[in-house]
Amino acid sequence: MKHLLSIADLTPDELWHILHRARELKAELRSGGNRPILAGKTMGMIFQKPSLRTRISFDMAMLQLGGQALYISPNEISLGERESVPDVARVLSRYVDVIMARVFAHAHVVQLAEYSRVPVINGLSDYTHPCQGITDVFTIWEKLGELKGVRVSYVGDANNVAVSLLYAATKLGMHFSIGHPDGYGLAPDVLARAQQFAQQSGSHITVTNDPVAAVSDAQVVYTDTWTSMGQESEKARREAVFPPFQVNKELLSHARPDAIVMHCLPAHRGQEITDEVADGPQSVLFDQAENRMHAQKGILAYLLVD
Repeated sequence: MKHLLSIADLTPDELWHILHRARELKAELRSGGNRPILAGKTMGMIFQKPSLRTRISFDMAMLQLGGQALYISPNEISLGERESVPDVARVLSRYVDVIMARVFAHAHVVQLAEYSRVPVINGLSDYTHPCQGITDVFTIWEKLGELKGVRVSYVGDANNVAVSLLYAATKLGMHFSIGHPDGYGLAPDVLARAQQFAQQSGSHITVTNDPVAAVSDAQVVYTDTWTSMGQESEKARREAVFPPFQVNKELLSHARPDAIVMHCLPAHRGQEITDEVADGPQSVLFDQAENRMHAQKGILAYLLVD
């Protein structure tokens, strides 16, 4: 059975298959509507964390492909508290055709997949955010026309979004640089795994504490929130060390003149990114947000149809 728990689990061919499916289904939608390839299929969506893009993009992806999605709020399950994760998987997978889970602990989505009869999609965990990573490389491919050899720079906290982008980039031969304050970098095991992917694809990884060096000659400049959900107690400490990594006009001037700017949203304007950049001519933030829906369609087709 196929699951999507991390981009690290996909082969480059599988990743490309999802990207091509997303492009095909986006074009089909715009030329008159999608065929109901998921007619009769239902997705169960488990949410421990709130989300605008994850919920609506999956809901609309299922709807436009002929299926339906069921939202399951945190209070309805209390995953791992009111009921064990294996039991939730055993029961829910008898009702639905695919499960999407947006959780705090990555171990929970791994357990869901272990005990489920149907495919499980990681809608976000503390370790990785594969749906976002697939969306990101899909958007870069769409905007730049290629992926191999593209220079991607991520500045800020090396969080789950950074990990997914790193894995996708190194799987597909993109050069990846990350700039972060000391103490907020990639976990050693994540970096080691990405280095293996990079060796296979011919990409290079650069890690630095200098934001200017990180974005130098970049074709893509990416950032995300400095404080993720569950890190609220660290907010003041993080806000004291991250300002040099803000994506503003001055920092962006060190990237290529035609570089695109990305952010997975929600954006904390005036912190990790300025209004001038977020709303500027190089920003693709809202095309990127729209592409969540098209990428979800590619993922669903890969898991349920192909």
